[in-house]
Amino acid sequence: MKSELQRLADRAAAEALLDVAYATADSPFGKLLLAQTPRGLVKVSLPAYDPDQALQELAAQVSPRVLEAPSQLDEARRQLDLYFEGKLTEFDLPLDWRLTQGFRGKVQRAIARIPYGQTRSYMQIAASAGNKRAVRAAGTACGSNPIPIVVPCHRVLRSGGALGGYGGGLPMKEALLELEGVLR
Repeated sequence: MKSELQRLADRAAAEALLDVAYATADSPFGKLLLAQTPRGLVKVSLPAYDPDQALQELAAQVSPRVLEAPSQLDEARRQLDLYFEGKLTEFDLPLDWRLTQGFRGKVQRAIARIPYGQTRSYMQIAASAGNKRAVRAAGTACGSNPIPIVVPCHRVLRSGGALGGYGGGLPMKEALLELEGVLR
């Protein structure tokens, strides 16, 4: 039986009044906030980030018509659960790239192509995005990735293999790389 909130969310979506649906998802690291537009997944907010701040940013950058609609994110939550269980190696979700533009967008699309269980250096990602000398800009793009985990910025390392930074914290990056068999 659907809750009243879910019925309202379904009605808003059916009447094209819902621009951004959001829900939370459990992870081994804490709650994730997921947001989706009709184009696809637009935001994964890591546990270290304030969910209210993430919703405010979505309202300002995408649309003020943001509504909690868990059923709209069932597939994203299912795939994330399978990933965290070690049973999914490639996400199959439509993505909405509107929160990233220009060189950052090119970097994040290059990151999305890094296969499960592999890593790339910031320099390699900068080159893949079209400017091998823009290593710092590639690092900034990793740090501003609006769809972490699904767009696996945790797979980008410093030259020489050092972890570098991660928005969810280095223990989370290390755990994700261990899950994928990169670190033992």
